Amino acid sequence: MSEALRGDRFRVEWTSVRGFRQAFVREGVGGVPLLLVHGWPETKRIWWRNIGELAAAGFEVIAPDLRGFGDSEVGPDGFHDVPSHARDLYALVREALGHERVVAVGGDLGGPVIQDLSLRFPGFVERMVVFNSPLPYDRERMAGMRTRPPREASDYYVRQGRDADGLAAELATGEMRRRYVATFYTSRFWAHPGAFAPEAVEFMSEPFADGAKLRASFGAYEAAFSEAARSEPSTMACPNGTPTMVLFGPSDHVIYPDFDRMAAVVFPNLVGPFLLRDCGHFVQWEAAPVLNSAIVAWCGDLLASWRRG
Repeated sequence: MSEALRGDRFRVEWTSVRGFRQAFVREGVGGVPLLLVHGWPETKRIWWRNIGELAAAGFEVIAPDLRGFGDSEVGPDGFHDVPSHARDLYALVREALGHERVVAVGGDLGGPVIQDLSLRFPGFVERMVVFNSPLPYDRERMAGMRTRPPREASDYYVRQGRDADGLAAELATGEMRRRYVATFYTSRFWAHPGAFAPEAVEFMSEPFADGAKLRASFGAYEAAFSEAARSEPSTMACPNGTPTMVLFGPSDHVIYPDFDRMAAVVFPNLVGPFLLRDCGHFVQWEAAPVLNSAIVAWCGDLLASWRRG
């Protein structure tokens, strides 16, 4: 097996500051705090091509499994929405690890989580990097933009949001659950064709064999349709003045076709958007060297200050 596809490639740590065991990888302790937030259907493994390189550049890289994903337990209160994830990450980084500020990176579900985190705790998120993720909608300023994905790509979203229990019951075995998740890396064309070799698909889908966790992972989709699934209102807003770098993998068949144009409306303090050739939804895996170098370049002043001590 490739070193990049070993589940034990990085040491896993744990915190229980929010009443459940949350798993995270931390490399480069003492460097500039950098929080990497995965989406769905992802775990901390989606960052395996980024963690070592970014730690070597001078970051303290923190890559958690969100509640109900990977090695983390499900939320004890039953909520798995964006505000719950944001509060978990604040507790992890601020309370458990003692960092007053952090650079946050996220795509897919991780994008809304770090947007919420930046507005819920003003000043805590020093900078953001956002790619291929949901954004708040401004009807007037986004008029004329393609702000919805193709209808044929949205069936999973509706099913996971409106019939999560029924879908979970249909996915009755670990193998069925893994095959379901595997389609998001392959036949659904979220990624650029050929971006994930079969062994990489297996590596990414393996953590979703657990039925309780797969069911919990639908929580963010349920929150989009039902107030009962929301722990509290999200703070995501347009505009968001946090300094933000935006990248976009345009081969993505599930996110808004005009994600880059929409992001330019949402983030007035913007670097980019940068379009990535032959890259789709999973930027951190598909275009890992580009993302790594972009983060290092954009945070060069923070890294220089850290090196000066």
